[in-house]
Amino acid sequence: MQNLKSLKELKVLLVEDETKLSKFLKDAIAEFFTSLTVAKDGLEGIKKFKKINPDIVITDIMMPNLDGLDMAKELKKLKPSVHIIVLSAFSEKDKLLKAIDIGINKYFIKPFDTDELLNYITSIAKNLKNMKTVKINEEYSYDKNNKTLYYKEGLIKLTQREREFFALLMENQKAIVTLDRIKKALWPNQIEVTPERIRTFIKRLRIKTSKDLIENISGQGYILSKNNL
Repeated sequence: MQNLKSLKELKVLLVEDETKLSKFLKDAIAEFFTSLTVAKDGLEGIKKFKKINPDIVITDIMMPNLDGLDMAKELKKLKPSVHIIVLSAFSEKDKLLKAIDIGINKYFIKPFDTDELLNYITSIAKNLKNMKTVKINEEYSYDKNNKTLYYKEGLIKLTQREREFFALLMENQKAIVTLDRIKKALWPNQIEVTPERIRTFIKRLRIKTSKDLIENISGQGYILSKNNL
């Protein structure tokens, strides 16, 4: 087996409705990762994905409420760079083609060897780690996994809402994050969120960081400054 030390910095989300298999996989591989979180279906998988921002998602296909492929499609919308591994008893052509269309990175047919799974993750670990930290400019860098922002070597203390906003900016690096999307992501349970409230939020964030880090596109939304990424 390849060197498993390279897995220690990675976070994994395991989505599996079969309790015995879920427990077996967690017991077999959890020790090799920073964390391994379990969800029982696609809906819970999306919820936990938003909370922990994992490097890798390992999922079954056939699950109640929302199946693995439909969940994967939603996860790719939230984070196009996420690495998704499917574990399934299905080998039908239509399932495989749908997985390819969605952007599934790897497909293991059950039953499978956990060593084979670990070897595969080890083979991609270096690339995943390189994707983890992004240099915004000469002074600022961003850790995608932990949703943390750094000025030089120092951590900038962000509120949860500020962290979610930066995550949006980083996922859409050279694209405008619209006002509507900001409202839905940062204030999901509030019907009325005024443009003034968003402006005040951005103003406070700029005070913590830099007035040149985030650019306002009048009437549309916000984007990381062109002088950065």
